[in-house]
Amino acid sequence: MLPWPLPQGWLVSGFAGAGDERTGIRGFVFALSGPNPLGGPADLLIVAEEPGVGLGAGLAGLPGPDPGDGFASGQPNATVTVANHDAPLWLVDSTETAVFAGEVAGSWVWVLLWPDTAGVMLFDPLPLRDLRAPGQELDVPFGALSPRLPA
Repeated sequence: MLPWPLPQGWLVSGFAGAGDERTGIRGFVFALSGPNPLGGPADLLIVAEEPGVGLGAGLAGLPGPDPGDGFASGQPNATVTVANHDAPLWLVDSTETAVFAGEVAGSWVWVLLWPDTAGVMLFDPLPLRDLRAPGQELDVPFGALSPRLPA
Protein backbone atom coordinates (compact mmCIF):
# COMPACT_ATOMS: atom_id res chain seq x y z
CA MET A 1 0.00 0.00 0.00
CA LEU A 2 1.42 3.34 -1.08
CA PRO A 3 -0.20 6.73 -0.48
CA TRP A 4 -1.07 7.97 -3.96
CA PRO A 5 -0.98 10.65 -4.94
CA LEU A 6 1.80 11.38 -2.46
CA PRO A 7 1.12 14.23 -0.04
CA GLN A 8 2.65 17.54 -1.20
CA GLY A 9 6.43 17.57 -0.61
CA TRP A 10 6.67 13.88 0.38
CA LEU A 11 9.13 11.32 -1.03
CA VAL A 12 9.36 7.55 -0.76
CA SER A 13 12.35 6.84 1.47
CA GLY A 14 12.49 3.06 1.28
CA PHE A 15 10.62 -0.19 1.51
CA ALA A 16 11.08 -3.61 3.06
CA GLY A 17 9.37 -6.99 3.18
CA ALA A 18 8.80 -9.57 5.89
CA GLY A 19 8.70 -13.29 5.20
CA ASP A 20 10.94 -16.25 4.54
CA GLU A 21 12.01 -18.62 1.77
CA ARG A 22 9.23 -21.07 2.57
CA THR A 23 6.23 -18.72 2.73
CA GLY A 24 7.48 -15.77 0.68
CA ILE A 25 6.72 -12.13 1.48
CA ARG A 26 3.81 -11.87 3.93
CA GLY A 27 4.19 -8.23 4.95
CA PHE A 28 5.49 -5.06 3.34
CA VAL A 29 6.33 -1.56 4.53
CA PHE A 30 6.75 1.68 2.59
CA ALA A 31 8.63 4.53 4.27
CA LEU A 32 8.00 8.15 3.31
CA SER A 33 9.49 11.42 4.48
CA GLY A 34 8.16 14.93 4.15
CA PRO A 35 6.91 18.04 5.91
CA ASN A 36 4.88 17.77 9.11
CA PRO A 37 1.73 19.88 8.63
CA LEU A 38 2.44 21.37 12.07
CA GLY A 39 6.05 22.25 11.21
CA GLY A 40 9.34 20.44 10.83
CA PRO A 41 10.10 17.10 9.18
CA ALA A 42 8.02 13.94 9.54
CA ASP A 43 8.26 10.26 8.72
CA LEU A 44 5.44 7.96 7.66
CA LEU A 45 5.39 4.16 7.47
CA ILE A 46 2.58 2.28 5.73
CA VAL A 47 2.50 -1.44 6.55
CA ALA A 48 0.32 -4.06 4.85
CA GLU A 49 0.62 -7.58 6.22
CA GLU A 50 -1.13 -10.88 6.70
CA PRO A 51 -2.53 -11.41 10.21
CA GLY A 52 0.05 -12.77 12.65
CA VAL A 53 3.14 -11.44 10.86
CA GLY A 54 3.81 -8.71 13.44
CA LEU A 55 5.69 -6.26 11.20
CA GLY A 56 3.41 -3.30 11.99
CA ALA A 57 3.24 -4.11 15.69
CA GLY A 58 7.02 -4.47 15.86
CA LEU A 59 7.59 -1.11 14.16
CA ALA A 60 5.09 0.43 16.59
CA GLY A 61 6.97 -1.05 19.57
CA LEU A 62 4.11 -3.34 20.63
CA PRO A 63 4.82 -6.64 22.41
CA GLY A 64 2.65 -8.90 20.22
CA PRO A 65 1.86 -9.40 16.53
CA ASP A 66 -1.34 -7.32 16.56
CA PRO A 67 -2.76 -4.06 18.01
CA GLY A 68 -3.62 -5.70 21.34
CA ASP A 69 -6.56 -5.85 23.74
CA GLY A 70 -9.31 -3.29 23.34
CA PHE A 71 -8.44 -2.58 19.72
CA ALA A 72 -11.36 -1.25 17.64
CA SER A 73 -13.65 -1.07 20.65
CA GLY A 74 -14.76 2.49 19.91
CA GLN A 75 -15.30 4.73 16.94
CA PRO A 76 -12.52 4.77 14.31
CA ASN A 77 -10.06 7.66 14.50
CA ALA A 78 -9.01 7.86 10.85
CA THR A 79 -9.73 6.47 7.41
CA VAL A 80 -7.77 5.24 4.42
CA THR A 81 -9.26 4.90 0.96
CA VAL A 82 -8.28 1.84 -1.08
CA ALA A 83 -9.84 1.13 -4.49
CA ASN A 84 -12.55 3.74 -3.84
CA HIS A 85 -13.54 2.07 -0.54
CA ASP A 86 -13.06 3.73 2.83
CA ALA A 87 -11.47 1.57 5.53
CA PRO A 88 -11.51 2.66 9.18
CA LEU A 89 -8.36 2.91 11.29
CA TRP A 90 -8.16 3.00 15.06
CA LEU A 91 -5.57 4.73 17.19
CA VAL A 92 -3.19 2.25 18.83
CA ASP A 93 -1.58 3.19 22.15
CA SER A 94 2.06 4.13 21.52
CA THR A 95 4.58 6.70 22.74
CA GLU A 96 6.01 9.48 20.56
CA THR A 97 4.43 7.89 17.48
CA ALA A 98 0.96 8.28 16.01
CA VAL A 99 -0.04 4.67 15.26
CA PHE A 100 -3.25 3.68 13.51
CA ALA A 101 -4.32 0.19 12.42
CA GLY A 102 -7.22 -1.39 10.59
CA GLU A 103 -8.12 -4.12 8.14
CA VAL A 104 -8.29 -3.89 4.35
CA ALA A 105 -9.21 -6.92 2.23
CA GLY A 106 -8.09 -9.41 4.90
CA SER A 107 -4.77 -7.68 5.61
CA TRP A 108 -3.68 -5.53 8.52
CA VAL A 109 -2.90 -1.98 7.45
CA TRP A 110 -0.81 0.14 9.81
CA VAL A 111 -0.04 3.86 9.51
CA LEU A 112 2.79 5.09 11.74
CA LEU A 113 3.83 8.77 11.90
CA TRP A 114 6.76 10.50 13.63
CA PRO A 115 6.48 12.82 15.42
CA ASP A 116 3.03 12.04 16.77
CA THR A 117 1.84 15.54 15.78
CA ALA A 118 2.07 14.43 12.13
CA GLY A 119 -1.05 12.37 12.86
CA VAL A 120 -3.04 15.42 11.75
CA MET A 121 -2.33 14.18 8.21
CA LEU A 122 -5.14 11.68 8.79
CA PHE A 123 -7.87 14.26 9.43
CA ASP A 124 -8.90 13.57 5.83
CA PRO A 125 -8.92 10.04 4.39
CA LEU A 126 -5.47 8.99 3.17
CA PRO A 127 -5.69 7.55 -0.38
CA LEU A 128 -3.71 4.29 -0.68
CA ARG A 129 -2.84 2.36 -3.83
CA ASP A 130 -2.52 -1.42 -3.59
CA LEU A 131 0.56 -2.00 -5.73
CA ARG A 132 -0.25 -5.70 -6.07
CA ALA A 133 -2.97 -4.77 -8.58
CA PRO A 134 -1.88 -5.15 -12.22
CA GLY A 135 -1.32 -2.17 -14.50
CA GLN A 136 0.38 0.19 -12.04
CA GLU A 137 2.31 2.85 -13.95
CA LEU A 138 3.61 5.21 -11.26
CA ASP A 139 6.56 7.59 -11.39
CA VAL A 140 7.47 7.40 -7.70
CA PRO A 141 9.89 10.06 -6.37
CA PHE A 142 12.56 8.65 -4.03
CA GLY A 143 14.54 10.42 -1.31
CA ALA A 144 17.20 9.41 1.23
CA LEU A 145 16.77 6.05 3.00
CA SER A 146 14.60 6.22 6.12
CA PRO A 147 16.15 5.28 9.48
CA ARG A 148 12.67 4.03 10.52
CA LEU A 149 12.92 0.87 8.40
CA PRO A 150 13.98 -2.44 9.96
CA ALA A 151 17.54 -3.54 9.29
